[in-house]
Amino acid sequence: MELKEVGGTVPLPLLLFFLVLLAGPAAAAALSLPTEVDTGRPLELLLTGIRILSDSAEAFLPGGVGAAWVQIRAAVVAPVLKAAVAVCLAMSVMLVAEVIYLNAVSVAVKLLGRRPERRYRWEPLQSDPEAGSAAYPVVLVQIPMYNEKEELVELECSIWANKGLNINYEVRDNRKGYKAGALKEGLGRSYVRLCEFVAVFDADFQPESDFLMRTIPFLMHNPEVALVQSRWDFVNYQECLMTRIQKMTLDYHFKVEQEAGSSAYAFFGFNGTAGVWRISALIEAGGWKDRTTVEDMDLAVRATLKGWKFVYVGDVKVKSELPSTFKSYRHQQHRWTCGGANLLRKMGTEILTNKEVSLWKKLYVLYNFFIVRKVVCHVLTFVFYCIVIPVTVFFPEVKVPVWGVVYIPTTISVLNAMRNPSSIHIIVFWILFENVMAMHRLRATIIGLLEIGRVNEWVVTEKLGDTAKEARTKEKQPRTRFRDRIYWHELGCSIFLFSCASYDLFYGHNYYYVYIYLQAIAFLVMGFSYVGTNLCHS
Repeated sequence: MELKEVGGTVPLPLLLFFLVLLAGPAAAAALSLPTEVDTGRPLELLLTGIRILSDSAEAFLPGGVGAAWVQIRAAVVAPVLKAAVAVCLAMSVMLVAEVIYLNAVSVAVKLLGRRPERRYRWEPLQSDPEAGSAAYPVVLVQIPMYNEKEELVELECSIWANKGLNINYEVRDNRKGYKAGALKEGLGRSYVRLCEFVAVFDADFQPESDFLMRTIPFLMHNPEVALVQSRWDFVNYQECLMTRIQKMTLDYHFKVEQEAGSSAYAFFGFNGTAGVWRISALIEAGGWKDRTTVEDMDLAVRATLKGWKFVYVGDVKVKSELPSTFKSYRHQQHRWTCGGANLLRKMGTEILTNKEVSLWKKLYVLYNFFIVRKVVCHVLTFVFYCIVIPVTVFFPEVKVPVWGVVYIPTTISVLNAMRNPSSIHIIVFWILFENVMAMHRLRATIIGLLEIGRVNEWVVTEKLGDTAKEARTKEKQPRTRFRDRIYWHELGCSIFLFSCASYDLFYGHNYYYVYIYLQAIAFLVMGFSYVGTNLCHS
């Protein structure tokens, strides 16, 4: 429920705030409250209004409305809130069990030395003076790109072509299928018939010169392997706090989720770049499809259901760039989250009925990979920690066990920090930031599951390169209009959380307000876009 206005939308929490604020003095007058209620202090009026509406409605609402509210509160609202707490606690157990399992597998792999080279046959590629380059397999390297400067790309291609490299630069006349469409069209060229493998890189990725020498042997000597995925490294993670938080999240993804999936089930989601595919496996799985915004994950799941195995090689790192503006990061997260949920909708039944892989692998793909990580995680993070727990401060009869409020989130945070020791000092910022982003991920999850709205929206993630550094060196920079920096949903949640925290501070019987105040500040900061790099086009 939103109210449209110039420059954006005003979310429901913001409207509720003003309604309760106006109700404070009216309720105080109706009940003839003592003079200690200062009508000139908005916060005190707000809390007075909330307390009266929450606890004393029967005393001042006319015509039995107050009594009706008390009955509704006891018979409907409180039980619904208790049910919400129970559901969230169940999801908390699902999530913490998944996190503990993944960490246990990844730690065991490290302690037991179960490197990919020990699980699969790996032998270095041998040169042959007589055969020359014919001694090596032919690898197609694809670099799909958009919004890059054409003249610079053409110049770079011509430089390499003059050095004898077989390189082609092709421009499509439309964006049909976005990245998947570009990759699919590239595989349709005649020269692809000469290639056994295809390496995919986004335009901002910088592989080392020995990348293929370290990854191709897994494909050459293990015919059951379809994909070799390397780890991402980041050249600009020190750009700002937001990029440091992103690095922390992505490092955990690669070190724990990808490592555990590769070691235990030979399955994980292809990251869309810095990986090498066996072309025959790619074709057998149905090739690139543009039905979702996560064409990489789509292909990986289809290939897995055909019986192919994947290998994650964490020792091979490829430098890349993180989005450093809040706007670009929001777009990226919407695409990734919405696409994953939408793929679950499209392939859930197919995964269950598949006959080519084991039951345990199907359960891992459907439950662990999709349900817990792509749905439960986003729903729980926002609904429980940003809505349900704050609302319980108004309902003393609704109790949340300490293990659900403290122990489980602490366990998850500690396990994340253990795998990112260099980032342990920003763990609190990581928690608060991820909770704010959970609001957008929840919305994207709902859009993907219901296949509505912006389900197939593809906004290319803006990577600034050296733009941020250059902009800071200029004496004068164009300034962003203040209203263009405002995100109303974040501000609405901030006001809602400030109200809950203040009520808990003055009238509550627990210490939730310590966390809720911090989370409210995080929503406020991000609501005014004071996160990431703030350039004129951010």
